[in-house]
Amino acid sequence: MAIDDDPAVVRPFTDGITMPVLIDCEHLLTELYAISNVPTVVWIDEHGRIARPNGVAFGTDTFKDFTGVEAAPHFDAIRTWVRTGEVDIEVDDAEAAVGDLSEDELRARLLFRIGAHLRRTGDDAGAERNFATAVELAPHDWTIRRAAMPLRGMDPFGDPFFEMAVEWEAAGRPYHGIPAERTDG
Repeated sequence: MAIDDDPAVVRPFTDGITMPVLIDCEHLLTELYAISNVPTVVWIDEHGRIARPNGVAFGTDTFKDFTGVEAAPHFDAIRTWVRTGEVDIEVDDAEAAVGDLSEDELRARLLFRIGAHLRRTGDDAGAERNFATAVELAPHDWTIRRAAMPLRGMDPFGDPFFEMAVEWEAAGRPYHGIPAERTDG
């Protein structure tokens, strides 16, 4: 599932994918699952139950140098789950890892959705006010701050992104979910 606003942005990443790719431009699933960073993976079993909650995971090692996270350990954990049904985290630890969204984070998500709607309807000034307040309320929530960048005319991989990443790192890498195991220490 992509949380982008424009299907054309997502389309190049779907080449070779044989399963449905959903676009959640309203960010409803990020709120439902308390997703505050991307990429985030939620394991859902064949009965629709969450087997493993939000966790940082990558499908390739493309961003390994930047994140310090390798894709292989996550793939190994998925293979174990598929073969044996064993999940690499205890239920109590999984529940504690995600945590509830704060009131500010909930308000920020609402303002982000309002901003996205205003942008789609042509009210760029109203959209910007809502995006700016959302970012203020939840500065370390990538699903808000980074997702708002292209909607605000910023390069989501430009200087503002790297400034955000430095701030996030300095704040202790806040995240609702199971953090990835870093290989860079």
